[in-house]
Amino acid sequence: MFSQLGLIGCGLMGGSFALALKRAGLVKRVVGYSKSPSTTDTARRMGVIDTAAESALQAISGADLVLLAVPVSATEATLRAVRHMLDPRVLVMDVGSTKCDVVETAQKVLGPRLASFVPAHPIAGKETAGVQSADALLYQGRQVILTPLPQTDAAMVQKATDLWSALGCQVLKMTPQNHDAAFAAVSHLPHLLAFAYFSAVANQAAGRDFLSLAGPGFRDFTRIAASDPQVWRDIFMANKTEVLAQSRQFRAVLDQMEQAIQAQDAKALENLLRPVSEARGKWQLGQLGPLSTAKPR
Repeated sequence: MFSQLGLIGCGLMGGSFALALKRAGLVKRVVGYSKSPSTTDTARRMGVIDTAAESALQAISGADLVLLAVPVSATEATLRAVRHMLDPRVLVMDVGSTKCDVVETAQKVLGPRLASFVPAHPIAGKETAGVQSADALLYQGRQVILTPLPQTDAAMVQKATDLWSALGCQVLKMTPQNHDAAFAAVSHLPHLLAFAYFSAVANQAAGRDFLSLAGPGFRDFTRIAASDPQVWRDIFMANKTEVLAQSRQFRAVLDQMEQAIQAQDAKALENLLRPVSEARGKWQLGQLGPLSTAKPR
């Protein structure tokens, strides 16, 4: 059990982490800080945190566990604000959706304190942001990716692994580079496409009429377009190289399909569609085997 969680960022991810720790009986006290006082007030009323801190530094004072649940673009400023108070015995983690930028920042800012920092990415979330959506079960049954560095203390990696496992998570370890390549493909690009697709439909002259006819398929496809735009702006920018590489892969396949349609070549189009349909069915049934972590290009 941890005596105190110092929570920096009391939104959906941080709030859910605090609630999950409390539900599992893994923490005695949670001290939280957010830039918005109304957020910490709400978090306290909801029982997410026990005490509201006036600064990030105050939030980590006396903590034996620190979680950074801030936008990835705020990682450097946050680490700079607290680094001189970080005890080497304190486990420090983040929950950012990109890892190369977070790791680079930590290496630059933390210096000898880097050993206690374990970058983490829980594969969980909701379309609705904010502490109001915090859920003690958000992480249960989900994967959590850890991207420790050569300088990371092995005992801290084990402590982080044990903690996430106790919350009901499956813990995997990857390099930051492999993480960002993989999640550009399976998370970041799908969000970009959902934003772009909904925009393309809604902004047509007859877009409102089209949307009134949309069924479950459209709702499923565009569900993630309701995600926090600031969060996803930061993710797209932070993982620019990999997101653009995946976008080019997508465009190449789309071009092939468009060319078959343009040529009225039904056989060619079916030959493009059929293996995808079969592979998607096998993947859903778990018959493709574990997904490998692609090496960065």
